[in-house]
Amino acid sequence: MSINGFIDFRSDTVTQPTPAMREAMATAELGDDVFGDDPTVNALQEKAAAMLGKEAGLFVSTGTMGNLIALLAHCGRGEEIIMGDASHTFNNERAGLAALGGLQPRVLQNQADGTLRLADISAAIRAEDPSGHAPVTGAISIENTQNVMGGAALPVEYMNAVAQLAHSRGLVFHVDGARIFNAAIALGVPAKELVAGADSITFCLSKGLSAPVGSVLCGSKAFIYKAHKYRKMVGGGMRQAGVLAAAGIVALDQMVNRLGDDHANARALAQGIAKIPGLRINVNSVQTNMVYFDVADDAPFGAAELCQRAGALRVRMLPVGGRRIRAVTHAWVSRDEVDAAVDVLKEVMK
Repeated sequence: MSINGFIDFRSDTVTQPTPAMREAMATAELGDDVFGDDPTVNALQEKAAAMLGKEAGLFVSTGTMGNLIALLAHCGRGEEIIMGDASHTFNNERAGLAALGGLQPRVLQNQADGTLRLADISAAIRAEDPSGHAPVTGAISIENTQNVMGGAALPVEYMNAVAQLAHSRGLVFHVDGARIFNAAIALGVPAKELVAGADSITFCLSKGLSAPVGSVLCGSKAFIYKAHKYRKMVGGGMRQAGVLAAAGIVALDQMVNRLGDDHANARALAQGIAKIPGLRINVNSVQTNMVYFDVADDAPFGAAELCQRAGALRVRMLPVGGRRIRAVTHAWVSRDEVDAAVDVLKEVMK
């Protein structure tokens, strides 16, 4: 199950399409999606919307595009978006909200469990200022799972509380749900329950679900109609996109329920790392498929060199700080390969 001869934990984005996906892509019925007549794209959008409990869906090339066009559709130029300081939208989407949308992030501290404090959100909301000086809050954006905070799965009660707060203050609630199905599996609830109060939700097909390309943005029919125009504006008018959407349908049909295997493998990896002198990890922090650990301060090298040494032994991980490393489990890493990777880390840390 290795990828190009490597046990690759750098991200679940390294997953490759399954044989069933490749077959579906080769035989997909196609049309011109800009005209709305690609039947495979339409089928994917309908399936995704149903699974998330929303009226409609829009196939987009990436999760970054989905988040961008969602907030462009929800908010006007000069408005403010409340989000976490560890959020993907704030840190890893090339400031698209500001550069392309004239939107200002209002960042709050992500807590250790991945949440933003409700009191902090409430205090950060800004209504129209009679003096005209301050920007007005337009939306609240929450990431679930929260990647940087260890792949934390934010529970239904919290998601509902954010939705209620947003709506009580006249705001929209967007969910960056790149790995929302990981959250749902970890919490043992349908994904639609996690986003029941959300006005929009983006999720990725190309991470743990193993499709080669694509994300889906879901919301009301009126919202998706507006988002469709913003997708075109940022260059997302795709033609025979059913070739890609076909893999997405297989992903939703076949890859969601197996995500629990990735979570079990992540816990096994964390437990193995915990036994290696010179490495530090909080095993209890591993909820989904993300494993974050640290090289001890007194170790003779840091994260980058550890990853380099492990890479030479055909195990890939991602340094995300001077001494911090991320390892992500996915369908292309088996339990035996997890055990082999632990052995490699033991060798590296001798």
